[in-house]
Amino acid sequence: MIKIMTVFGTRPEAIKMLPIVKEIEKHQEKFKGITVVTGQHREMLDQVLSVFEVKPDYDLALMNKNQTLADITIGIITELDSILMIEQPDIILVHGDTTTTFAASLSAFYHQIPIGHVEAGLRTWDKYSPFPEEMNRQLTDVLSDFYFAPTNISKENLLKENHRADRIFVTGNTVIDALSYSITPDYTHEILTKLNTDHKFILLTMHRRENQGQPMVNVFLAIKQLVERHPEFEVVFPVHLSPKVQSIAEQYLADVERVHLIEPLNMVDFHNLAARSYLILTDSGGVQEEAPSLQKPVLVLRQETERPEGVAAGTLKIIGTETENVLLETEKLILDPQAYDEMATAKNPYGDGHSSARILTIIEENFT
Repeated sequence: MIKIMTVFGTRPEAIKMLPIVKEIEKHQEKFKGITVVTGQHREMLDQVLSVFEVKPDYDLALMNKNQTLADITIGIITELDSILMIEQPDIILVHGDTTTTFAASLSAFYHQIPIGHVEAGLRTWDKYSPFPEEMNRQLTDVLSDFYFAPTNISKENLLKENHRADRIFVTGNTVIDALSYSITPDYTHEILTKLNTDHKFILLTMHRRENQGQPMVNVFLAIKQLVERHPEFEVVFPVHLSPKVQSIAEQYLADVERVHLIEPLNMVDFHNLAARSYLILTDSGGVQEEAPSLQKPVLVLRQETERPEGVAAGTLKIIGTETENVLLETEKLILDPQAYDEMATAKNPYGDGHSSARILTIIEENFT
């Protein structure tokens, strides 16, 4: 039996790792799963665990007010040390690009335990954008032994860095697997009752560290102008728990008619609201992968993306954070049905919903 430890700590990680945890549960004759959460995010992480009905074997509960990246890193390495000595897994799976990902990988390396990096190979090649994610994923790939790349572009990035070709596997993205747990036709939410049924709504998410400050102000000013110029549209904005994001959102959008500031959404709520939206404005990485499966155009509020497959496929467009450009690009999709349809119907390059099963098959082949 192969002992697989999964380690994650944030809401986006949980959404993409829990389909693997559930797949392990389906094959207990082959795999023993050990689930460790760091609690890098707390409330949002717990919401996703509840949706998937998963109770972690270990919860490091590291979330503290005003914690720094150094605090998180030190805490994870320290707390994982004894767990790894006790459990001695055959392989540790980490996901993506968070501080949890890097710190858990470093801890696994210290214990000489093989590391499998789910969603390996994403790159912007800019050390500080996104920060600290770009270096988290690069350093994790330096430490890893198995690379589960979501796309061929990610595979090519890994090959450029001279990682072993026989350890790189294109599996698709597990976020597509997660949609099967969340989308329901009879979904209801309080915010939907507040929207005018004759209106369309834009779903907005914005939280990245590099966007906090003037870039966020610029986007919010564009949102204000957009709803003023297009009374048939409303905006739903689940505001991140970051005090900086909350403060700017409150200052610039709280009193704007037809802009709805709501609490952060759990996975089920977000996926179902996204499925009912007209288009999505976001600086999130995961949303760039999820929305194409829902046939929703995505305008990316960043200067670059580590997910160029979506741009190439036509499901995403990078528009930055300048007020005039955000307004211009959003209005193009509002006013030009052909441009909208081209993005909405472009083929999703990120997977078919069977990535988790592929990852376990690869692990089985390499550990038996």
